[in-house]
Amino acid sequence: MERTIRVLVAKPGLDGHDRGAKVIARALRDAGMEVVYTGLRQTPEQIVQAAVQEDVDVIAMSILSGAHNHLFPRVTELLAEKKVDDVLVIGGGVIPEGDYEFLKSKGIAAIFGPGTPTATTVEFIRTHLKR
Repeated sequence: MERTIRVLVAKPGLDGHDRGAKVIARALRDAGMEVVYTGLRQTPEQIVQAAVQEDVDVIAMSILSGAHNHLFPRVTELLAEKKVDDVLVIGGGVIPEGDYEFLKSKGIAAIFGPGTPTATTVEFIRTHLKR
């Protein structure tokens, strides 16, 4: 019997708006995944600690503040420091397309911008799991 996909949905940084994170959390849940939502204003350290404690398969971060080029790579750095290499890390929110390649070079598997159908994110997770 295969384990249910576990996803940590996180809002790194100082964003005070989490509607998008809640929409994706619900879509993932409706797709049969188990979702842990950390809430607003999480540090990269808190996100990684929660991911390890919850034994998740995926970290899905949502950001609007413009700090994605700092916060997203910090999460992947902390995962590497803890030798956690089996967690898929994805991002979404208001992120300029010009930053996508930089983020991918830092270990973010995919970026899903505004208007991306939730089914696209669900399918990406299912086909790119690391376990």
